[in-house]
Amino acid sequence: QVLLAESGGGLVQAGGSLRLSCAASGRTFGSYNMGWFRQAPGKEREFVAAISRGGISTYYSDSVKGRFTITRDNAKNTVYLQMNSLKPEDTAVYYCAATISDLSNVARRTTAAINYWGQGTQVTVSS
Repeated sequence: QVLLAESGGGLVQAGGSLRLSCAASGRTFGSYNMGWFRQAPGKEREFVAAISRGGISTYYSDSVKGRFTITRDNAKNTVYLQMNSLKPEDTAVYYCAATISDLSNVARRTTAAINYWGQGTQVTVSS
């Protein structure tokens, strides 16, 4: 079992920035592809960003591309999501995710591919 714990959410004004962190348990953090998903009220949980096991490859949804950056530190068992130029439509609960699936293909960036989820952290962007 892998336990994931998000932190860093909060309330921010439009145009501002937040940095989310996800701390993972266990000795095998480096064996998982990691990602961030988000879910707004009344909407399905959607893909935001992903990063490969070694941290070399990254992938983003079109809605956040150029504004968000995902990174990981395998020595610290932690993945990050730097969010800049935040918009009110970014408001959602953000979930950290771990999977053994290959996320290089956009078709695999779905909740069904995720093996472990964090508890979520609320991000609210005021207009």
